[in-house]
Amino acid sequence: MFTGLVDDIGTIERVDRTDAGLEFRVRCRYVDLVDGESIACDGVCLTVRERGPEWFTAAAAVMTLDRTTLGGWVTGRRINLERSLRLGDRLGGHMVQGHVDAVGTVRSAAMREDALLIDVAVSDEVDELLVPHGSVTIDGVSLTVNELPAPGVVQVSIIEYTRRHTTLGDRRAGDPVNVEGDVIGKYVRRLAAPHLSRG
Repeated sequence: MFTGLVDDIGTIERVDRTDAGLEFRVRCRYVDLVDGESIACDGVCLTVRERGPEWFTAAAAVMTLDRTTLGGWVTGRRINLERSLRLGDRLGGHMVQGHVDAVGTVRSAAMREDALLIDVAVSDEVDELLVPHGSVTIDGVSLTVNELPAPGVVQVSIIEYTRRHTTLGDRRAGDPVNVEGDVIGKYVRRLAAPHLSRG
C-alpha cells in the first residue's frame, strides 16, 4: 500500500531481458532497501530483487508490461518512486495500491497562472471511477480530480511543489501515463453493480 506521495525520483540505469521479465536497474537515494521490498515505480508496485547503496533492480512480468508503460522504459528515463507504507505513517495522499488499471494518454499540458493543467484520456474502466475533487493516481502521484472536461478525460492541476518533486512537469501531449483509479470507488462499483443491472 502507498499514498501517492513521491519521495524520490529515480533514473533507469539499465534495462535487461531476464528470466524474471524485463528487469530495470534504478539509481535512487535509498540506502536501506531490503530484498523483496515493494516499491512503486511510476505508480507500479514492483519487488526489489537486488539492491545496494543508492540502487536497486526490479523486474516486470508480461502481465505488468501489458497494462502499464514499463515496456517503453529506456536507459536515462526518470521515474517517480515511493516506498510502501508502514503502520503509523501519515496518509498524506490517498490509498494507492500500485495496481495500475490502464495506460492513459496526455491530451494537453498547459500552464494556467501558477498551475500546470494536464488533461489525460482514460479508459472506460477508469472513467467510471472518477468524480470531481476525488482522487486519481497518475504515474504514482496522488492527485485531485480538478475537472472532468469530457467523457473519458480527467484534468488534474499540478502545483509548483509537485512539478519540482515528481516527473509530471515533464509530461507532454501524446505521452502515455500509468493511471490507477480510487480503490474505494472500485469497491463501491463492485457492490453497486448487481443493483444497477436490475434497473
